[in-house]
Amino acid sequence: MEVEISRRKFLQGTVALSVVAASTSALSSTKSYNDKKVFGTTKISSNKEDIRIVPTLCEMCVNKCAAYARVENNVVTKLDPNPHFPKSQNMLCARGNAGIQALYDPDRIKYPLIRVGERGDGKYKRVTWDEAYTYITKKLTKILDEEEDNRSCIGYCAGEGMAEHTFKSFMFDKIGSSNFVNHASICLQTAVSGYALTIGKYGQADLQNARYVIMAGANRAEAIVTPDTMDIFKRTRGKGASLVVVDPRFTNTAIHADRYLAIKPGTDLAFVLAMTYHVIKYELYNRTYVKNNFSNFDKYKEHVLSSNYTPEWAEKITGISAKQIKAVAEEFMENAPQSIYYQGRRSTWSKNDFQLRRAQAIFTALGGGIDVKGGIVFGKKLPLGTHKVNAPMYANAESRIEKDVAAIVGASGSWIGWRNKILENKTPYPVRAFFAYKQNPMLSVPTTSKTKKMLEKMDLVVVIDTIPSDTAMMADVILPECTYLEREDPVKSFPGIEPSIALRKKAVEPMYETKPVLEIVRGLAKKLSKPLWEITKKYDEDVQDELDGMSEEEIEEYYQENGFNLADAYEQSQEEVNKHMVESVYGEEAWKILREKGVFYPNFLKDFKKIDNNSFQYYDEKEKFYTVVKLEDSHDSDDIDTCINPRDIAEIKRLFPTPSKKIECYLDNLEKKGVEPMPAWHDEDYKKVPKGKFKFISGRHAQFTQNATQNNVMLLELMPENYVWINKKNAKEHGIEHGDLVEVKSSVGTVQIKAFPTDKIVEDTLFYIHGFGSKSTGMTFAQRNGASDNEIIEDDIEPVFGSAIMHETIVSIRKV
Repeated sequence: MEVEISRRKFLQGTVALSVVAASTSALSSTKSYNDKKVFGTTKISSNKEDIRIVPTLCEMCVNKCAAYARVENNVVTKLDPNPHFPKSQNMLCARGNAGIQALYDPDRIKYPLIRVGERGDGKYKRVTWDEAYTYITKKLTKILDEEEDNRSCIGYCAGEGMAEHTFKSFMFDKIGSSNFVNHASICLQTAVSGYALTIGKYGQADLQNARYVIMAGANRAEAIVTPDTMDIFKRTRGKGASLVVVDPRFTNTAIHADRYLAIKPGTDLAFVLAMTYHVIKYELYNRTYVKNNFSNFDKYKEHVLSSNYTPEWAEKITGISAKQIKAVAEEFMENAPQSIYYQGRRSTWSKNDFQLRRAQAIFTALGGGIDVKGGIVFGKKLPLGTHKVNAPMYANAESRIEKDVAAIVGASGSWIGWRNKILENKTPYPVRAFFAYKQNPMLSVPTTSKTKKMLEKMDLVVVIDTIPSDTAMMADVILPECTYLEREDPVKSFPGIEPSIALRKKAVEPMYETKPVLEIVRGLAKKLSKPLWEITKKYDEDVQDELDGMSEEEIEEYYQENGFNLADAYEQSQEEVNKHMVESVYGEEAWKILREKGVFYPNFLKDFKKIDNNSFQYYDEKEKFYTVVKLEDSHDSDDIDTCINPRDIAEIKRLFPTPSKKIECYLDNLEKKGVEPMPAWHDEDYKKVPKGKFKFISGRHAQFTQNATQNNVMLLELMPENYVWINKKNAKEHGIEHGDLVEVKSSVGTVQIKAFPTDKIVEDTLFYIHGFGSKSTGMTFAQRNGASDNEIIEDDIEPVFGSAIMHETIVSIRKV
């Protein structure tokens, strides 16, 4: 199927970081789209009756920017930014524009498939949905019968997405397994938890109003191009905000910075502690704010000063001069509370990552920059109605298997700890089946060879995805989900300073034999329900006691009323569920606005205004939620005028959502679990680089989302493969020149990749972009483009949450 899109327009509108503007007809806050106005210039139909404009939400990355899909003769021909969404502010980046290619990718999974060859060889036969469901049912029935109805013998994972909850509710609430692992422990777990346990929430960086930002290890200019990325770069280099970039690489973000600090990988905690030492010793922090809003500050002060975390001490560890450390600390406090040590949107870097995030949060709080305009803000979330799931109780279901691998293993699990328990036969019971939805652990979890061995051990592997990923190639059954442009997903409330509710509508009918995950789990539930009910009756003594003496009719009634009918939560269409969740809170008019515009928030029709060709007002300034934490002497923060000086607001006593209702310097509860109660540097936690070796780090690129976009030809034209960055001095020592094929080797794997010698990376460090190196024979364009980082990253985990340590692997390099 041919869909013509101007590549020149695509490149001009996205790579240069300019914002794609919608046509004038899209900008009215009240105008209906029933007149079928056409966006842009690309079209295949001259008949306006064949044209539909459908609101959607992008799923090419986690940001979920709002868009309008132009549909002509049931073909999506154009995606335009939706100007009504406060979160995306009329912006659609390169990935967003390339969403059409995800829909029309010739390699996408088109039909249910059952493996006929060996695991990993890519040999499958096409089957019907019923055949696929029957195969899964037979396998699961056998497994659960042999495991006496221990539902936790089924493991499952899910990637981030709007339908993730649907899949999780099926596996956890209805199937009954506790063995869930998601992206958290290979992504933001330590960062989110570090901030949440310290200040009450992870929060959002108000980059639009910040005056000073320290951005460490975050490459916003080329890793995630979103409106808040644009906000900060419009104001750097003497235009209202100062940006300090702390990174082993001189990135495109560093180009826009007022100050660049080349730090050694794994030493960020020393840098933050040294700045903290400087501002505490010379009392440069906001003393009023600390007095009113800190818990156990005296303990932290004594700890930092007595540990002698001086800038001179940190200079020897980080490679950043003491003079620069002092200057940044002083400038930060001079601009506070509109100063932010940016939280980051990256994975765990090193063993001390949790304490690093705690130290960052405390340092920002020392300036008063929490819950205030220009600082870290919490914002508000608009409530939605509920959709209840009738969850059965399974007496024989066991708790998760890896709860002892770290101090705190929550419901999202520890990916590495979980996998290694299975691989090493150290589980309290066998995990014999594995379901993966929209996640590719073969490329996303460190030490690929171990993930492959784990999947090979399983009696059943089921993958639900849109593309034949490396993980799909390890499956017994592949169930094809339709792409985001072919489905309506659960309505979502997006929190923030300007909170809103947004909707992804179906632009076109699902192609081939693909289905949305709601319909997939509905069909599987109907097939599984009665066979698994028989297993429960056979082994669950609680159920046996309940059913004793009941008639067949009463047993059926018990089955229905107690949630053992696995399909009962998925009978309604997604549109019906969404309508209830919106109308039950906001009424019928809100639902109509949401269906038409794709976005709703209170006073939408009154407040939304076009300011210029690419600027819009969503909320009146006085209605924005910069400050939401309740005040000690008031019932609500609504009493605060957020238009006044942020410093005046910052010093007010608050009631933070923490146990002490204050900023937590000392975590008593974690101390009981053997976790250091305050951020501290330990030399033994820092992995030094042996002579002749390198520390390997990886990162993201704005045109790719981890490995989910690796087969998208529109994006591959922008960057067809990844290269390994190596300092020019190191390259010369190893006889490596630009474009040379090199071998990078660690203790767990070896890859071959082309070299990029550059002065823009610190010595003894190697880097390449994550998301390449697929070996799946099902993906024509992604196969063997560059190298996968997780083939060589060692499977070490940090001790607090069991998160994967991504930047501590020692490697060697040689020219091939």
